[in-house]
Formats: sequence, C-alpha cells, structure tokens
Amino acid sequence: EKTYEVLRKCNLALVVVDIHIGITEFETEFIKQLKRRRIPCICVINKSDRDISEDLKTISTDDIPAVHVSAVTGFGIEKLKNVIVENSNFEDVEPALVSDLICPGDLLVLVTPIDKSAPKGRLILPQQQTIRDIIEKDAIALVTKEQKLKHVLGGLKIPPAMVITDSQAFKKVASDTPTEIPMTSFSILFARQKGDLAEMVRGIQQIKRLASGDKVLIVEGCTHQCQADDIGKVKIPGWIRGIAGDDIQFDFVSGAHFMEDLSEYALIVHCGGCMLNRREMLYRVEKAREQGVYITNYGVLIAYVMGILKRAIKPFPEASAVLEESNKNNEKEE
Repeated sequence: EKTYEVLRKCNLALVVVDIHIGITEFETEFIKQLKRRRIPCICVINKSDRDISEDLKTISTDDIPAVHVSAVTGFGIEKLKNVIVENSNFEDVEPALVSDLICPGDLLVLVTPIDKSAPKGRLILPQQQTIRDIIEKDAIALVTKEQKLKHVLGGLKIPPAMVITDSQAFKKVASDTPTEIPMTSFSILFARQKGDLAEMVRGIQQIKRLASGDKVLIVEGCTHQCQADDIGKVKIPGWIRGIAGDDIQFDFVSGAHFMEDLSEYALIVHCGGCMLNRREMLYRVEKAREQGVYITNYGVLIAYVMGILKRAIKPFPEASAVLEESNKNNEKEE
C-alpha cells in the first residue's frame, strides 16, 4: 500500500528484480500500474555479477527498458544512470513560480510578516523559493514587513512589477498597494505552480453554498506545531463559519496522508503545497474532482474573505476568467 502511495508523486520508477528469481506476479502488476498512471519505468536486474544458467540471463521486461547491474561490483551502474537520463521527461517539471510573469531587471516587493508562527532565524520555504525564482530571472527582490510596505513603496522611484504578500497580511497590503500595481500572494503563486489555480478559484464559490452540518476538510502538506492563532486550525475555520454559520464541521489532515474517500466533505481547503511536488498536488485535485468535491486553496480563500480575490488573481488570466464566469452564474441564480 505504501509503495503505491508513493506513485502519486513519482516521476520515474526503477523496478529492481533479482536475476535468480525473475519478474514475479507482484512486479508484473506493479508495472501495469505504472503504465496506467503513465509513469516511465526501468527494470533494473540486480545480482548480474553471479554465475547463472543461460535461461536466466534474459528476463522478459515487456516493452520497458532493462539494465543488468550488480550492487556489489558496480557493474552496469553507469549504464543505468544513462538510461535514467534517457527516460526522464524533462518537460514534466513544475511550471515557474513567478519568473514567467516578470522580466530581467524588474523589482518585486515581497511582504513577509514576522509573527509568533514564523520560524526563528529564517524565512519560510515559500518565501525562500520565491526569492530564488526572482533572482534566477535576474530580477530584484525587495523584502519587507507589512508595517513598512507603504514607506517602501513611497521611496521607490519607479513602481514595482509586482507585490507578493503572505496571505495573512492581504488586507493591509491591498490597502497600502496602489491598484495599478499587480498584487498576489505566495499561496496563490504556489496554487498555480503546484496544482490547478483555476480549479481552486472555482472551488471557492462553494463557501456560500455550505449548509448547516456540512463538513469541510482542511489539508496541509507538512506537519508543524500548532499555534494559538494557527491559520489552518483556527483562522480558516473561523472565517468559514463567519460566512456559512457556526454549525459547519471541520476535519484536519497533514503530511503525506490524503484520504481516498472524500465523499463526506462539501469542501476541501488545501495549503499552498510547498512541501509537495506537482504530481502529488494534481493527484489530490483530481481525486476531489472525481468525487465531485470542491477544492480551494488557503490564499484563494483568504483573498475571497478579504474581498480582494479579483485583484489577487488578476495576474493570471485563466483563473480570472473562471472567477468572472462564476460571478455571472451566481448573478443568474440570484
């Protein structure tokens, strides 16, 4: 079960076979699963340094590449590395985080609140990765706290190409950032990079449809110590109950575990997924879609609650189009 769970985030699989045993029923079924999920596969035939009978020298591997190796002597390892490279899909990588939205030399202002939940001595991973993506584009990242944003913007000779904020500071940042300057959040950027931002925007409309007794699943891709004002366990449930009523029920899941049966939930609210790869995040989105369960994202939800979702997703045309269509449908229903 754990082996199959890992396939959700796997880009290439190595199926190791003992040359003295050959491919068993388990490996045969496992390879079928890989093909079904369109995951590239290489059969690694180990212990090929030992004396074996002629009929074991060739193991049928159907239509997947096979490489003979020896973990003891190192035989075949270099060839295996080359075959891995040859069978890797380098296009199956995560899209850019923000670099495709900017040009070399652009200045971006990043707003990073330092509160009780912030780790000591470092920035959190989404902020680190965004800064890295910006400087790899030969652009400039200027980092500040939300209290200093107005002062920073006022001191610039030219406006920044974009302001990116932690979602929890959305309201103040939106107020202090002129409307002509594009603005979004780290969480929304990750929703686009890791998964399906348009689907997350579509899912946010479900909040208004929640009824008394409905269950909402809050999902985080990592595990961390819960704080008194925890975003996932305290703030988001509070915001949702403020819109849909106090009788909304909540379940919480964190880490690698993700439920197979989601049918009891009216809505899933997922974190940005900075600790997950794109394949795993898309699996979760698709799992929800298959079962008819709406799914949204922390940043999308917070922007919606603050009344600034339209502005926060304006840099992303596809997501903006989904929001516009949803708003039109809501008007018709009313």
